[in-house]
Amino acid sequence: MTDSDFDILITQAMNELPEKYIRGLENVAIVMADEPTPEQKQKMNIDSQYLLLGLYEGIPITERGANYNFVLPDKITLFKNSILAASRNEDDLFEQVKRTLWHEIAHYYGLDHNRMDEIQND
Repeated sequence: MTDSDFDILITQAMNELPEKYIRGLENVAIVMADEPTPEQKQKMNIDSQYLLLGLYEGIPITERGANYNFVLPDKITLFKNSILAASRNEDDLFEQVKRTLWHEIAHYYGLDHNRMDEIQND
């Protein structure tokens, strides 16, 4: 799969996620990479037997104080090769992109896993 095709999947997935959460994203870069860096794997305590599908790097809005300004954008990275490896077919690939993207966006909002699932399934 080309990077361009994968980027199209990310855009389609964003269009299907809850609009108020997409509109509320501020100062967040959404990027893709083939694989996580060794530093990202170490930070997340991921060894070679596990796939890291996505990663939110930043300060969730629930943890920001009054002095939160003049900062670099938060970053959400989707790891193309890991998502491809975790997918059985094209439909599953799209759903995996959407789930992973939502999961990382939910971290931006400081949501726990139970709340993530509730909101996505509404």
